[in-house]
Amino acid sequence: MTDAPLIDIPALDRWIGGQLGGHEDRLTAERVSTGASNEMFELRRGGEAWILRRPPRHKVSRSAHDMGREFRVLNALEGTNVPHPRPLLLCEDQGVIGAPFFVMEKIEGFAPREPLPPPFDRDPGVRHDMGLRLVEGIAELANVDWRAAGLEGFGKPEGFLERQVGRWLGQLETYRSRDIPGLDEVAAWLEDARPSGSEPAILHGDYQLINVMFAPQSPARLAAIVDWEQSTIGDPLLDLGWLLAGWQDPDEEDARFTSAYFADRTGLPTRAELAGRYAAAGGRPLDRLDYYVVLALFKLACILEGSYHRFATGRSDNPMHEAMGPLVLRLMNQARGVARTGPEGL
Repeated sequence: MTDAPLIDIPALDRWIGGQLGGHEDRLTAERVSTGASNEMFELRRGGEAWILRRPPRHKVSRSAHDMGREFRVLNALEGTNVPHPRPLLLCEDQGVIGAPFFVMEKIEGFAPREPLPPPFDRDPGVRHDMGLRLVEGIAELANVDWRAAGLEGFGKPEGFLERQVGRWLGQLETYRSRDIPGLDEVAAWLEDARPSGSEPAILHGDYQLINVMFAPQSPARLAAIVDWEQSTIGDPLLDLGWLLAGWQDPDEEDARFTSAYFADRTGLPTRAELAGRYAAAGGRPLDRLDYYVVLALFKLACILEGSYHRFATGRSDNPMHEAMGPLVLRLMNQARGVARTGPEGL
């Protein structure tokens, strides 16, 4: 039995009606992303184009892929300095296309991974500025007055850091089937060394290169932060820790996630430069930045072990899931190294 299409175009067209432009022309939809995250389709009608987001066919968890939640945070960012796609329509009626969905504006720009368009592919100065604009995005986000933006009740900021270790250990235990060296040491350090935390703010939750878009022309400008499905109200320094945990300095041998997008890292700023720009733009103390980097590495290792477990138990033959096995061990080892050395290990 074949699965039903992810979009029923005639039903979608009837629901949209005259709410968007070009309503006298035929609506088309082209899939532009797929996977465990939310699905994206480019809608076209006449000379207009928009992006539709809906949950994947098979949800990762019961609480994931909340369309109303994403739409709400995008609405909250309207009128702020945080670049984001403008939300247009929300449909929570699953009877239209088989799932809730929302429509947002299409951003003109590019995802920052090779091959980059000129001059981002070769100009060291432009590439350096691109990295700085990247970190400024979460500094701006941390400065948004989330209560005034209508996000009261969007998350549980009280006790945010206190919940993190238990949350990710609890998730890990649902699929853990092997020893992960350093896990207990890092978890204990995170509990013992936990700072009081930073003032709560909007947290993107997965801030990295794949979740931003840059304007196509020089000088470098962040066009939009996208994929807000993991956003909440919490300690915004975890967004910075998440970014730095995967950021590889230009002259560094130890591979991190940046290397998956930039084989040539010429001109890109260092982690120290990114942290400095965040401090200048956000005004938050970074004296315990090591904690947030360790927490980010720990969290990511716990999450990715689930993908490796699927491969190890024969439920997936995806090579990417197989690759998560050694990656999880490397992430935990990096976390242990930063925990032992402190800020010098960043």
